[in-house]
Amino acid sequence: MNNRHFRVETLSRRRVLTQAACGYGSLALAGLCGNNRVGIAGDTANAPHLRARAKRIIFLFMAGGVSHVDSFDYKPRLTADDGRLLDFADLRSIAKTGKSPQQRVMKPRWSFSKRGESGLWISDLFPEMSRHADDLCVVRSMHTEGIAHGPATLFLHTGSTTFVRPSFGSWVDYGLGSENDDLPGFVSLCPSLGNGGPRNYGSGFLPAVVQGTAIGRAGMLAKDATIRNLVSTMSRDESVRRLSLLRDLHAEQIVSKPGESELEAVIESSELAWRMQDSAPRVLDMRDETPETLSLYGIGGKETDNFGRQCLMARRLSEAGVRFVQLNYSDNSNNPAWDQHSNIEKHADHAKAIDKPVAGLLTDLKRRGLLEDTIVWWGGEFGRTPYAQDNGTGRDHNPAGFSIWLAGGGLKAGIAYGETDEFGHHAIVNKMHMHDLHATLLHAMGLDHEKLTYRHAGRNFRLTDVSGRVVHDLFA
Repeated sequence: MNNRHFRVETLSRRRVLTQAACGYGSLALAGLCGNNRVGIAGDTANAPHLRARAKRIIFLFMAGGVSHVDSFDYKPRLTADDGRLLDFADLRSIAKTGKSPQQRVMKPRWSFSKRGESGLWISDLFPEMSRHADDLCVVRSMHTEGIAHGPATLFLHTGSTTFVRPSFGSWVDYGLGSENDDLPGFVSLCPSLGNGGPRNYGSGFLPAVVQGTAIGRAGMLAKDATIRNLVSTMSRDESVRRLSLLRDLHAEQIVSKPGESELEAVIESSELAWRMQDSAPRVLDMRDETPETLSLYGIGGKETDNFGRQCLMARRLSEAGVRFVQLNYSDNSNNPAWDQHSNIEKHADHAKAIDKPVAGLLTDLKRRGLLEDTIVWWGGEFGRTPYAQDNGTGRDHNPAGFSIWLAGGGLKAGIAYGETDEFGHHAIVNKMHMHDLHATLLHAMGLDHEKLTYRHAGRNFRLTDVSGRVVHDLFA
């Protein structure tokens, strides 16, 4: 027999496995492209631990620190002692001067009144939000880590003041996934480049697919905020052919490099980007909203148009199945919006920009039946001092006691939880640490903060590190 007509090829083990198992590769890819996150490292992904009260969260981040004693924490003592020099011992003043100097008490710059049937004390700074007093669960005993914006903002978002850690939204996405396979599980609208920047919506050591999808940036008009390169200029057939080729390549890579979580995350992100081409443009297009709805959010108003668009976009994204949507009222400086050290009256300008849009969001969610299983979280990284900074007209940072509010998602409504001291300086009754807030919000979403872990660098990590407790008193 003449063998010259036959070519003998030496096949590597990898090539044999790749060719023989391409069917298995396709099956593996199909699993990855679903919502089960097969193969991602860790044992808690997409595994709710308990009955969820809420399906999604909308976080309204007020960067810079809103003054709680001018908004949601009424302290008559500030008015009674206005102008008095008293000793307010805190880390901020000691760090600046090496001692605890006397500071001048400064009364609230806006009048407080009891609001709604619940009688919650809320100031005239937020007249529109005040109309929703009976929907709010105000926590007046918050305290946190970090006396400067950078560390405190990182701690709010990631549970750490310095280290690179996954953000809250990424943990939620990792634990539950999106309700809509065609949209990301976590979106951050107009995030700032300052005080942590992308780390505030980053995935840290979690798979890249759970990183927040940023739409726009701080300083950009919300009407111009979009997802770049979402609409392709190529024909549908050509786009499908390219995706098919990419899937074949991915299938081979999965077989040749089994169990590599980074590769799997990249593949998931690629598939999600493909699916978003059809769904995301429709969600982000607000032209089908009625004039009444646009007016409700303040869209078209001089002060309210920008944040109103963010709020309406958040409702549309949440309604479409995004688990965690963050709105950022901020800018790209290291001294963000609500940071009034020398002129607390500037709070009024920011309040005009966000008050009506936030109230409109609550109204819209409620009438659509979405507030029942959506948590709205409003607040900043810390509060402000009851004294005038440097005896001036502004207030300094105060991480020792401040307020946030929550609404919806099975939480009690029309209540105030916890107390600060008579000056609003330190949380003293039912103190609630930022780790406690994280644990409580995860609990509302059906996630046990002690079980939602990820193995990294030889140990299990969690959002709340080794701290945090669920505050069950906040639930109805």
